[in-house]
Amino acid sequence: MSQQILMIVGDFGEDYELMVPYQTLEAVGHDVDTVCPEKEAGETVKTAIHDFRGDQTYLEERGHDFEVNTTFDAVDPADYDALVVPGGRAPEYLRTYDAVLDTVRHFFEAEKPVAALCHGPQILAAAGVLDGYEMTAYPAVRPEVEAAGCSWVDGVTVDGNLVTGQAWPDHPEWLAAFIDLLDAESETQEPAAADD
Repeated sequence: MSQQILMIVGDFGEDYELMVPYQTLEAVGHDVDTVCPEKEAGETVKTAIHDFRGDQTYLEERGHDFEVNTTFDAVDPADYDALVVPGGRAPEYLRTYDAVLDTVRHFFEAEKPVAALCHGPQILAAAGVLDGYEMTAYPAVRPEVEAAGCSWVDGVTVDGNLVTGQAWPDHPEWLAAFIDLLDAESETQEPAAADD
């Protein structure tokens, strides 16, 4: 059953962490709306490629342009079944928008599926929704998410409505877990068959 998924993106979000979830979720039949504050449908965000080459932190290079297909001001979170919050540098500034934080809070208050990766949990921490969760994130974000009240797990984690991973190398396991959660949610929403 196709679900409506919202993905919050921004300039210098991690290239793979925007492109791969968007394409994967669309490929398995879901509809994904991508939004960025102050961007209109049809505009693009610049992405960054984060590579891991043995340094103490990741290397960052310019990635592709990624199209925003929905205008943020027109979004009603109640119209969506799930949320994706990718990483990269974008979460650092996206968390300063009240509308972004309010949108995130809706998904947690309604206990809808949320997938967050890498630096994406910075937005969740700023929204104040992590208290009591077990989760992961990019390891450099660990102090932030722990300060927000979660318990750290070193790997892809599913806790209730929340699926988290550390970075794009986690895509296979992270996306599979999120799709499983969407499928389980879809099964609980299907109307019971009418008796003949």
